[in-house]
Amino acid sequence: MPMNNISESFIPELRKIESDFHQALMELVKIPSVINEGEDGFPFGRDIDRALRKTLEICEKLGFRTFYDPKGYYGYAEIGAGKEMIGVLGHLDVVPAGKLDEWVESSPFQPAIKDGKMYGRGTQDDKGPTLSALFAVKALMNLGVIFKKRVRFIFGTDEETLWRCMNRYCEIEEIPSMGFTPDSVFPLVYAEKGLLQLTLEGRNETDLRITGGHAFNAVPDTARYGGPKFAELQAALDELGFGYETNDLQIAVLGKSVHAQVTEKGINAINRLLIALKQIGYTSKTIEFINDLVKEDPFATAIFGECEDEASGKLKFNVGKLELNEEVERLSIDIRIPVTADKEEIVAKLSAAAAGYGLEYKEFDYLKSIYIPKDDFLIKTLIGVYQEVTGDMESQPISSGGATYARAMDNFVAFGAVFPNQTKTEHQPDEHIELEEMFKAMLIYAKAIYQLTR
Repeated sequence: MPMNNISESFIPELRKIESDFHQALMELVKIPSVINEGEDGFPFGRDIDRALRKTLEICEKLGFRTFYDPKGYYGYAEIGAGKEMIGVLGHLDVVPAGKLDEWVESSPFQPAIKDGKMYGRGTQDDKGPTLSALFAVKALMNLGVIFKKRVRFIFGTDEETLWRCMNRYCEIEEIPSMGFTPDSVFPLVYAEKGLLQLTLEGRNETDLRITGGHAFNAVPDTARYGGPKFAELQAALDELGFGYETNDLQIAVLGKSVHAQVTEKGINAINRLLIALKQIGYTSKTIEFINDLVKEDPFATAIFGECEDEASGKLKFNVGKLELNEEVERLSIDIRIPVTADKEEIVAKLSAAAAGYGLEYKEFDYLKSIYIPKDDFLIKTLIGVYQEVTGDMESQPISSGGATYARAMDNFVAFGAVFPNQTKTEHQPDEHIELEEMFKAMLIYAKAIYQLTR
């Protein structure tokens, strides 16, 4: 069926099933699919398994063939025929609700529709976008579209932690030839930086005992100190112009927390504390390393030089955690590596620099970069559909320092579902989607999958 003939039917058909999409999403959001590893024998907990089974139940009712991994790591739903397969990767796990008193419009797992928005944990990340793509394909099915390629929705359950779901899928299942994940922004992300997380460790030969920071991928907004030279540290912080708060027991050096992918927009409280400690005469492996080679440079140019490329921009360097205990000094670091840079060269430079201070490089996790040229069939098809639906002919594919399932398989990109004029509410109180914007995303997904399966 020619695109110009069927295209006129997309909107009315999607409107017919729009309320079904809302109902299905609300049912799914009610399941608090936060990781609880090993609970009741399920790899990531009973509620994540409930969300997976509910999603597959929804898929079966829509007419898809489904599969549930016997170990509970993933599931998938498929339609169409043919040797070639298009993939759509979504995840059903969500981050914790956070502080319940900060949820104003709804309870996190009691979704509500107000003023054209649906509120609830997972509405934007990633249950809402995943189901919107699923119902987009249902509209094509209702219109009698014959899929010349298979379309497989692969549902992950461990995206917010370690991606063990996708690792297991890729070990034992058929890999689609191309596809996308609806877990980012429009127009589309064609390049994602490499994500390297590591520790630098050495024996603690000082009397300093400090811990600070909570995560590799977050710029720390506080770093606390409660040792000797209390007054001297206050004076140094004043001289340096570093913000802090104090009580009789501790000084809390203040920073500004942002995600590590935009570390240059934050203020690293750990770095500031170590700079101030150096100024009042303290020395240690981590203090010297930070003061000599990093200071407050979010790009660590003293270590890596001017490391950047046209496709994805500069290398980003974030000290996310610090620990000085009775035995060890440890910095936990997150690096976002430009897509054309050599990871091994980055590691070699950092290892050599750290060794000069008695610190050993230890890799914690690594996700390879993705980069698909803008003239690739997948990129041209998806950006063309986006421009056709939105009328925005100026927007072009973008790069990101974030990490999506697009890294899990070759020839995948992140495609929506947040539009450039929308606010990202993922991981936040009152997480929500705007229903009309999500309908527009459904229309984009319907046309995109139609064209990819021709």
